[in-house]
Parts: sequence; C-alpha cells; structure tokens
Amino acid sequence: MESLPAWKAGNGDPYEESPKASSISSSNRGEGGISTSSLYMALASLSCHLDESTLGETCAENCGKKLNSCSCHPTCGSLGSCCSDYKESCVNTSPYSGSILGGTDFVVLDAYFNKSSDIVCRFDNKSNTVGYVDEEGRGHCISPLLYETGWVSLQISSDNGTRFNRAGSWLSVHTGKLDSRFKAILVNSTKWQYYGTPNVGGNLQMTWNTTLVNAEKVNIELWGYRETGEPYSEYWQGEWLYLYSLAKDHPNNGSFSFFPKIAEDGFSSWELGALRVSSSSYPNGMWNVQAAWSEDHALAWHLEESFRQNSTGWALDKCLDWDQLENELPDFLAEIIDCPCTLAQARADTGRFHTDYGCDIEKGSVCTYHPGSVHCVRAIQASPRYGAGQQCCYDSTGAQVLTADSIGGSTPDRAHDWGSPPFKKPPRIPGLSHWIYDVLSFYYCCLWSDNCHYYFKHRPSSDCRRYQSPSSAVVFGDPHFITFDGVSYSFNGKGEYTLVISEEKQLIVQGRTEPVKDSGTTIKATKLTAVAMRERLSDIIEVRLDGRNDGLEVLRNQQTLPFAEQTWMDLQGVFVFSPTSTNVTIMFPSGVGVEVRRRGETMTTTVLLPEEFKDSTLGLLGKMNGDAKDDLALTNGQLVQNHSNPEELFNFGASWAVQNTSALFTYDSEYLLSTYYFVPRHDTSFIPVFSVPENPDDPLNNQAADICIGEGSQFCRYDILVGRSPLMGNATRVSFQSHVSLVDDLKPVISCGWLPPPTNGKKQGTTYLQRAKVQFSCDEGYTLRGSAERTCQSNGKWSGEDTSCLISNNIAGIVAGSVVGTLTLIVIITTIFLHSRKQKRKTADSEEDGRSNTS
Repeated sequence: MESLPAWKAGNGDPYEESPKASSISSSNRGEGGISTSSLYMALASLSCHLDESTLGETCAENCGKKLNSCSCHPTCGSLGSCCSDYKESCVNTSPYSGSILGGTDFVVLDAYFNKSSDIVCRFDNKSNTVGYVDEEGRGHCISPLLYETGWVSLQISSDNGTRFNRAGSWLSVHTGKLDSRFKAILVNSTKWQYYGTPNVGGNLQMTWNTTLVNAEKVNIELWGYRETGEPYSEYWQGEWLYLYSLAKDHPNNGSFSFFPKIAEDGFSSWELGALRVSSSSYPNGMWNVQAAWSEDHALAWHLEESFRQNSTGWALDKCLDWDQLENELPDFLAEIIDCPCTLAQARADTGRFHTDYGCDIEKGSVCTYHPGSVHCVRAIQASPRYGAGQQCCYDSTGAQVLTADSIGGSTPDRAHDWGSPPFKKPPRIPGLSHWIYDVLSFYYCCLWSDNCHYYFKHRPSSDCRRYQSPSSAVVFGDPHFITFDGVSYSFNGKGEYTLVISEEKQLIVQGRTEPVKDSGTTIKATKLTAVAMRERLSDIIEVRLDGRNDGLEVLRNQQTLPFAEQTWMDLQGVFVFSPTSTNVTIMFPSGVGVEVRRRGETMTTTVLLPEEFKDSTLGLLGKMNGDAKDDLALTNGQLVQNHSNPEELFNFGASWAVQNTSALFTYDSEYLLSTYYFVPRHDTSFIPVFSVPENPDDPLNNQAADICIGEGSQFCRYDILVGRSPLMGNATRVSFQSHVSLVDDLKPVISCGWLPPPTNGKKQGTTYLQRAKVQFSCDEGYTLRGSAERTCQSNGKWSGEDTSCLISNNIAGIVAGSVVGTLTLIVIITTIFLHSRKQKRKTADSEEDGRSNTS
C-alpha cells in the first residue's frame, strides 16, 4: 500500500507498539467493525497486560514514545497505560512560561530529588542553567536568556549534567506579550523614554512582584542590547551585556526610585536595554539567575551630556545616520503584505492580522506611537526573505491612517516585532531586532526631534490597493454548513469528516460529530464536538469541547496546551491565540485562519482562506472558486444535483469520512476508541432526522417562533424542534448572524490610492475608498489648476484631473514688472559705471600726456 505524504499522515495508533493492541486493530479497521463485547474484552486484556508489564520499561529518555508494554505518550494517563515512572520522567512545571530574557524560577512537578542532587537544566538542547533542590525535595530550574519565543525542549539532570533523564518543555514569551505579573514595571514608561528631552526630568521609579526574586536584598542592574556585524550576513549577531548597577543590596520591597545620571565609562552609547532585579548574593552581571526583568526600552535616561543639552540636535544627527544606513540596506517593502482597507476587514482577517498590543481598541485605544489612530494590527507572518513586518492603523471612522497624512499612520517594519522562525539571529530576534531597526529610529526622527519625513521615507504606509479579503466558511449548530461560495446545508452524520483539504497547499481541517443528547436520551441529530488541523509539517492542533467545564480544550500533537499563563503561543508552523476559555484562533503561515467559538453546548468553527487557495479546496466546506454550483462534490467528483434533497446531502457528507491513516484526532479514552477509532469513521447505522417535523402540539413551537426570526431561521428551528434545545437554537441563531456580519466585514472595497496635496496648497479628506471625496485649495496668491474636488470611482481611479497651484495673474504681473524694473535699473547703473570709468581713463591719459611734454 502506498504510504501517505507526511502532511496527510494522522496521529497514528494509540497502541501502535503494543502487541495486544495489534491483535485488536489489525483485523477490525477500515470498513469492518467489532462487537461492543469483543472490544471491551480486548481492552480489558490490554489493561491487564499493561499492568503486568509496566515495571519492565522506563520513561527515562523515552518521553513521548509508546513502548512495548507501557506508554510514555501524553495520552497514557487517560488510557491507563503509563509506565510507572511516567510522571517522574516526563515532567510538567509551574510556572510553565516566562520571559525570553530568562530568570524565571520554576518548580518541577511530580518529581522528587535528593537533597544532594546537583540539578542542571538544559533548554533547547544547548543552554544549561544551574537548578537547586528546595527544603521539600522539589527540583527547581532557572530559565535562561533565549533569542526565540515558543515552546523549547527542557531536559533535567540530577547528577550535574552526566545524564539528562527527565524531559519536558518550556514556553519562552516575548516581553511585550508577557503578563505584567511576571515582569518589573517601569512606572510612567513614557517619562523613562523621554528623559532628558525638554521639560522631562526628576526621579524615575520601577516596581516588581517581590515573589519573583527569592532574596531579602537585591541588585538593580542595567543590561544593554546591540546587534553587531554586517546586516544580512552570517556575522550579524544579537548581544545582551551587563553594563552597570543602579543599586546594590537594595531591600526587596518591590519598589526602586532614583535620579538618573549620565552613564560613565562609555556606557551612554548603549541606547537600548532593560533593567534586571536579582539577588544581591550573585556577582554583578551573572547570567541566568532568578530575576525580574523590565521590558526593553530606549535608554534616554542615561544618554550622554550632549543629548541633555540639545536632545533635538542629537536626535537629528542620529536620524541622519539612520537615513544613510537605510539607503545602503536592501528594500524589504516589496515583499510585505498590503494592509486591509478598513478597520472591519483588519479585525475580521484573523488568519493574517492580529491586534497590535500598542494600540488596541479593546483596551481604550492608548496609541502612544500612533496619535489619531484607535486600533492597529500587525501582519502575523514575517516576510519570507527579510523577516519584515507590516503594521496597519485605523482612525475612528474605520479608515486606514497613512504616514503621508499623519504621524500616527501605519508603518512597516524591517524586523517583525514578534520575530520569526528560526529566530536566534537578526533580524528575526523577537522584539529586539524591531527595536534596533524600527523603534529607536522613530525616537530619533519623530519623538525626540521633528524630522519624521526621514523616517517615513523608509517606512511609508502601504495602501490597500493590492489587498484581497479572505473567503470564509462556517460549521455551526446541529451541525449546519455554509461553504466558501455561500451554499448552506445541514449534514447530521455521526463520525469524523474532512471539512477542508487542499492538496496543493497541504492543508487539512477535520471535524468530529457526536449525537445530541437531551437529558441523557440520544436524539437523531449530531453536533460538532472537535476539529483538528495541520498545514504542511506543522504541529497538529485539535480543539474540542471540554467536558470538564464550559470551555474548549486545545491539544498540540495530542497533548493539552495550557493557556492559564499566556494567551498566545508560537508553535511549529502555527500560532494559537486563546484570550478566553471559549475562544480559540489558529493561524498558519499561508494566512489560513481557523476560529473556534464555544456557544453553550455547541462549537462554531469558521475557516478563513486567502485568495491563493482559489480552485484548490475540497471537502464539506466546498470548492472555493466563486461558483456555488460545484461546491458540493463527493470524493469521487460527482456533484450533488439537488441541494434541497437531505438524503443526497447526507450521502455527500458521508463520502468525506476521514481515512484511518489520515485522522488527526486524539483518542485518549475508551469512549473515543470504541466510538471512532476501532470502527468506520462514518457510522452508517446512525440515520438522523432529515427535516423538522410539523407538530402543532410541540411544546417548543412558541419558543422556536420567538427565537428563530429572519434569515437562517430554518437552522435555528431544526436545533430547537429536533435537537430539543432552545439554548442550542439560540446559539445557532447567534452563530449564523455572526457569520453574516463576518462576510459583510470582509466584502472587497475599492481603493483609488493616496492623493497628495498640491504644492503651495492643501487638501481636505484622508479617505481614499470608493465614493470618498477629496477637496483641494491653494495658498493665498496662488490659483488652482485642475480639479478642486476628486471622487474615488468604482474603477479604482480618481475622477477629474491632477491638481496644481500656480501663481495668480496679478501677482505674476507685479513680479514681471518688478523684474523688468530691476533689469532697467541694473542697465542704468551699469551704463553710469562704465561711463564714469571711461571719463576717469580719459583724465588719466591727459595727465600722462602732460607729464610727458613737460619732461
């Protein structure tokens, strides 16, 4: 049998290396099935076998593997198949995340150490830190400085590094995304970064959570960051260095204030850095010790005397140096994505854009670097070659703010703020490379001096003329489907099905459905309970209804992802964002976005696909090509002829049952194994109710009439009258309306592009979308030529003619007269001068002749 390509291969057999399991699965997969009694006898036999054999094998150095007689795989706990030392060897930690700068002290859970153990913790297979054993016998590690974000491997040795026999993982977090509980806070951060400019001085203060540093006395240290070597060469490196201490043996009371002095010994040349609070028991500048770090920031407060004497002139010199450097660096603008045209598009296109934490409408629109804007987003993915980023800002009307019109406009970035894989080297180091090439220069040119034209020359806003909205499709309720091309239908099969597959783009999204239950009674209808997805060789992400609470559970490669400490995670080939327990967004490098929302007992899944996926998708969410007629195609290519025929639709849906070898789901319970894994993925014995029964005596009729109003009411009515749940019906109504709003937000709009004001004139209007008008006027003494008003037309072009301001006729006459008069005066003066010289020459000649005659 031909093997599947890696991107299509599923999670594999939960018991793939178990001899007992192989006897169950080898003859009972695919089209065949087994009886319930046979299945449970097999599972019981397997359980006994595992109990008898687990003592012989160990999880030390085998975490994530399924051994012959027991398992070290994350699913073993719920399946009861773990080796006896699983928790001791395959460890979890608390906390599980910390700053990219390091210094977080964390406990190794469920593992116990001897008091004499010499703990060494290895991160990412290369960075070692020294741990310790506390009085309760628990092991501790200290996270190191890492030049990358996301999950990194963790290995722990208790014999000073001879053998690393415990394994886990650690989440390294961008300082800007780190919860404030885990970092030192610069009180009035704006004052810190403007210190030394006119009218900014006095004491500076910082605070921190005292539990972050286990010491009575602390040192307050300044560390600096710089990048050395030729940009874009193999020698380009990032470097953190200890500079000096602001205080030693300071009480660990959570607060420190000081009056900044100009740095000595040349340290004032360091313009970017962070403060570190660490125990006074450590030598100055010792690496990888327990500490609380501030965010990285511009070190205005310690710069040289010339900055304090004339910050504007000093900043201008720096701005000009940066301008010269930018002229020598490669142009990255051509490879970054265009901005969405409207705020609505920017917030809806969640596969490609995400809120910029520095300007968030949900948090009061505090937009320090973008005055006049109410919300900014960043392109999620860095550009492929240069690791550059895109930023897009919008005003209160929803229009894009451009740097050509405002200092608060959108600016692209030479280095993406969030970094990009493989990280570790400029310009892909999270946060820091962005500071060096995009933020410090903004301070030089715009904030510390008034020379933004230099900055905007190299960081101009991109308009939206090339932007193309993604297409969206959704699964919701009981379950109902709306395809990318707008076809709506219901399919109540029970099983696991392909929602979207693109062979060309190597994308798979799968969905699992389970029967709806009413007070324990199974109803002949189903609902979506889990989705799983992968793009190319990314981590497999699964989101499912969490039966333990009212939220969603997220799994990465069959292991639960925790979001208690962080809401954003950088994973292998995918990002995951979960701001609440009922809201998860998955983002892939291609720009695909998958939004999963829990509403009551149902799951709504929205898939967003960029234009590049056109003509490459199949599955329950249809072909994305703008043609609704060919959306519903069976796996054999046959089209559904009658979209109103529920039986034909049912056969269409059943054809998209996933194959065992390509299933992406996790099977970590006997229920999932018996219901989905060891049987065909489409349950042919489950026949749903295809249409809403007309029963005038149904007690839910009145509620259905009240709740299910307007477009999409047929879905709502089905979920109430068949699903027997007004709550489900209401959730379906909300999901349908949300999708309608999303489609409306993503509608393409026409942009005619930016219009400049005329020289010696001005313009009114900074919106450049269809039907927008821009008016022009001229300064006093100038006459307008061309169109005084231009309108953006449906063809993407401006009406009228280009506008210019010319000198008025009367002014021109005065100027011409002045010129003529001036020339005449010059001629007269020149004539008089020449005549005078001639007379003097004649007089001199006469006197000379007289002397000659006398002699």
